[in-house]
Amino acid sequence: MLEYRPHMTPSPLTADSLSALRGTARRDALAGEAMTRLDPMYGPIVWAPRFKALEELIFTVLTQHTSDSNAEVAYKSLRKIFPAWMDVIEAGPAEIAEAIKHGGLANQKAPRIREILRIILERTGRLELEFLASMPLEEARAWLISLPGVGKKTTGIVLNFALGMPAMPVDTHIFRVAKRLGLIGQKVTADQAHDLLEAQVAPEEGFAFHLYLINHGRRVCKALRPRCERCVLASDCPSRDGFRRPAGGSKRSGRASRPSSGTQE
Repeated sequence: MLEYRPHMTPSPLTADSLSALRGTARRDALAGEAMTRLDPMYGPIVWAPRFKALEELIFTVLTQHTSDSNAEVAYKSLRKIFPAWMDVIEAGPAEIAEAIKHGGLANQKAPRIREILRIILERTGRLELEFLASMPLEEARAWLISLPGVGKKTTGIVLNFALGMPAMPVDTHIFRVAKRLGLIGQKVTADQAHDLLEAQVAPEEGFAFHLYLINHGRRVCKALRPRCERCVLASDCPSRDGFRRPAGGSKRSGRASRPSSGTQE
């Protein structure tokens, strides 16, 4: 079990110190400052695997285009009906779809899950993914992305959450917060954001960085009504003026970036 606590407390950034920095250096400084300010709100962060890597992969596929709660119902149903992964490979797509129907898009996810399991068995001779932890990060990421329907977000979750590797999963909350803070540019895509944000913190801080930003996006930096008055990052946020309330009390329409759809893989 790994526990993240800030290894140092840097001096607070000032407007002058931020303006003196440019490009990547400025964004790295902002990321470090975000870690420092968000830790008292959402930390300390303790890493512990929720599932083994293969289980995490299948669960994450089930979360695509639906909520975690729906995916959890679908995953529990799948494991109850098919206790062994080989049972899923040997089942028909219609049977699998019936088992995961509560997760949505069952007719698309059922053959995808079956094919993922079949390919893993064919390539490795077994149904597990712990061997990925011994690979360099980019090699492990490429191995997973080669599976059908597996993109950078799904890969980042499996490598980070199940194996403790320094991959940075980016969901719609993190994507929104990162753009508003200026950690990534306004034209950066969700796929590009994974690599850019991953590089902004030390490898051992990636899990905490992910959870700090996702929690902040859910609780404070909301999509439609961000709570800027409660935000510990507001003083350095270039988007804050777009969400300030005018004297009359009604909110102006902000021009900060809207969140991407929650369909990233």
